[in-house]
Amino acid sequence: MKLFVLVGILLSVAAFAALIVVALYVHKRNSSGDIKLVGEIAQVDTKLDPEGTVIVGGELWRAKAKNGAHVSERTRVRVVAFIDHLALVEVCE
Repeated sequence: MKLFVLVGILLSVAAFAALIVVALYVHKRNSSGDIKLVGEIAQVDTKLDPEGTVIVGGELWRAKAKNGAHVSERTRVRVVAFIDHLALVEVCE
C-alpha cells in the first residue's frame, strides 16, 4: 500500500514538473514573437485614427502609423517597430 502511495506522489510530482517546463517553453516562445513581425506586410483592418488594428501574420494587432497619420481600412502597411504590444506601421509605397 505504501508503495502505491509513493508511486502516485512521484508521478504527480513528475507531471507537475513537466507542466512547468512546457509553460516556460511556451512563455519564452511567445514573448519574442512580435519581434519576428517587424518588416512584415500587414493590412489595416480598422482605420488608424490614430490607433486601430492591422492583420499581420494572420493575427490581429493594435497599431498606429509611425508618423501619426490617419490610414484607411484595407491599406497595405509595413510593420516597422513595436512599443509594448502596439505595432508601429508605415504605408507601403
